[in-house]
Amino acid sequence: MPKKIAVFTGTRADYGLLYWLLSDIRAEKSLTLQLIVSGSHLSPEFGNTFEQIETDGFKIDEKVEMLLSSNSQVGTAKSAGLGIIGYAEALDRLKPDVLIILGDRYEALAIAQTATILGITILHIHGGEITEGAYDDAFRHAITKLSHVHCTSTEAYRQRVIQMGEMPDNVHNVGAIGLDHIHRSNLMTIDELSASLNFNFNSPYFLVTYHPVTLSDEPTEATFHALLSSLNSFPSHQVILTYPNADNGSRGVISMIEDYSRESNGRVLTIPSLGQTRYLSAVKHAAVVIGNSSSGIIEVPSFNVPTVNIGARQRGRLAATSVITCQPTSKSITEAINHALVKLPELKHSPVMNPYGKGHASQSIVKILKSMAQRPMKCFYDIKADIK
Repeated sequence: MPKKIAVFTGTRADYGLLYWLLSDIRAEKSLTLQLIVSGSHLSPEFGNTFEQIETDGFKIDEKVEMLLSSNSQVGTAKSAGLGIIGYAEALDRLKPDVLIILGDRYEALAIAQTATILGITILHIHGGEITEGAYDDAFRHAITKLSHVHCTSTEAYRQRVIQMGEMPDNVHNVGAIGLDHIHRSNLMTIDELSASLNFNFNSPYFLVTYHPVTLSDEPTEATFHALLSSLNSFPSHQVILTYPNADNGSRGVISMIEDYSRESNGRVLTIPSLGQTRYLSAVKHAAVVIGNSSSGIIEVPSFNVPTVNIGARQRGRLAATSVITCQPTSKSITEAINHALVKLPELKHSPVMNPYGKGHASQSIVKILKSMAQRPMKCFYDIKADIK
């Protein structure tokens, strides 16, 4: 009987990263794909991105509503509680042999807690990483301790997961799963992207995504205002602004995005979600990618496009030389953008070494799924050290 593999997605971002893994699981005869869709995917405010999943040809086995229309920490915590209730019912119906969870968000932690109570084996992707400016950092490490098998994006992160007490035989460095798109997806030309977005790219453009900083003294709206002020210093560049994640503070950012777009005289395109193919196509043709998204650290360097990484959110991640980190002030952001524009011609002639691999993670994970034992023994691995 085929092994039932449930895959969880709670945001547009993790679905984009999971696309090729979903395709490879579906194509493998010894595995049966089950897809659980939740979080901002089911929210009209964030673009009803579950529709893109269906357009891509995937069958959604369970839709779990859990996202409250709230902009507060309490609302986020309550959403996680609603998620646990819905995930318990969904997992009880599906009864998967393995649950795959990617990343570090509160939606992912909620389903990891639920699966642990139900005795379901968990495979976790992108453990061992550090993002000091977000509470996602703690969620990621918690998911690691709830999981049985781990697929990390670098060897350094593999070693960190082992340092957390996970058995080395169950921790695999497969590279960053998002890089699979670079080799396996047909990205758009600039003309195709323009037609798809109904936006005329008649000058170089910046691609901007800024998420709330949930674990720092970095004020989200003040920093985003500083970012918008910096963009005004580059009137010859067009701007694509995408919506943030559904975190506390996100709705204030969305309101500022829409106001900025209305006042831009057609220079700015705002969109809740580009989808993975359009997003990576936009990265490919961008002058600079700006914001505080993990994508700017992990995927963008493979396109030899510079990243301006703002503030504390991604602090602690390994980064390529094409990533320019700056303070969350208008002066620092403007200086970093200028630096990136100077750096751009150099990157086009001297490829960047991306520490996150070369883009074969999905196929490696399928091999692991086929060979792994159901619910491998969860023992704590002690690293031997001299104790004085």
